[in-house]
Amino acid sequence: MKIYNGLEAFQKVKNVVLTTGTFDGVHQGHRVIINQLKKHAEKIGGETVVLTFFPHPRMVLYPENNDLRLINTIEERKKLLEEAGIDHLIIHPFSKEFSRLSSLDFVRKILVNQLNINTLVIGYDHHFGRNREGSFKNLKEFGEIYDFTVQEIPAQEVQQINISSTKIRNSLIHGEINAANQFLGYPYTISGTVVEGDQVGREIGFPTANIKIDEWYKLIPANGVYAVKVRVNQQEYQGMLNIGNRPTLDGKKQTIEVNIFNFNENIYNKAIQVEFYERIRSEQRFEELVALKKQLTLDKEKTLQVLNA
Repeated sequence: MKIYNGLEAFQKVKNVVLTTGTFDGVHQGHRVIINQLKKHAEKIGGETVVLTFFPHPRMVLYPENNDLRLINTIEERKKLLEEAGIDHLIIHPFSKEFSRLSSLDFVRKILVNQLNINTLVIGYDHHFGRNREGSFKNLKEFGEIYDFTVQEIPAQEVQQINISSTKIRNSLIHGEINAANQFLGYPYTISGTVVEGDQVGREIGFPTANIKIDEWYKLIPANGVYAVKVRVNQQEYQGMLNIGNRPTLDGKKQTIEVNIFNFNENIYNKAIQVEFYERIRSEQRFEELVALKKQLTLDKEKTLQVLNA
């Protein structure tokens, strides 16, 4: 997959079959669009192109409303789109100036003049241009004028619920990992760097790796204990992860720490990746460390049941 940092960097190819959007999550609904993109490109001897944006438009248009967190970092999004088999990925910097393009200018200047598209494949609810003024009907009309075709993908459903990035974010915010993973089609993942903690876990027989997430906008699931798989030093391990303020220790700051099973290595400053499989329980306060240790033993048993099922 070729990656272009901005529309200006894109080198025109023959028979462009394009889709556009933020593609946060690259979830099951996105995959339907991508599969249709690939199928049509193969049919006409074309190449698939995804036009996406970063930062997320909401971060640019509503900077004072800074509570939006994304399912994927931009690096995760690149990796997922490459795995999906896309030929070309354009990551265009979203700006207020770009947001002011009318729907007509977006089609004429971007889709036609810069990208020279043959076919546009879009989701059922796609809107574009200034104030989201453009609709599927407009695209069909523009297509007839500028000689490109438009294919619309209907809402895709998982257990009769329309898939959307917003619904996945809400599932994660409430700790509903099973639902989020089903919508995504893969386990929700976070990546970061192992940093030094206060080593209380080591004292009670459950040493943890404290994880620092570098991207402030990455969505962290609800506080609680999770069954996870951990990738570090190019090896995969089972483990249980806690997100929270550690009320037993009167913690004030949210931490992310993972107890990696059958593991005893120094991994400070190493990259670490965690896949979420199930939320075991919510965060609890214990009166003493003995009670916490007893609960962690039960958590480990439950985690192993989940991961080995």
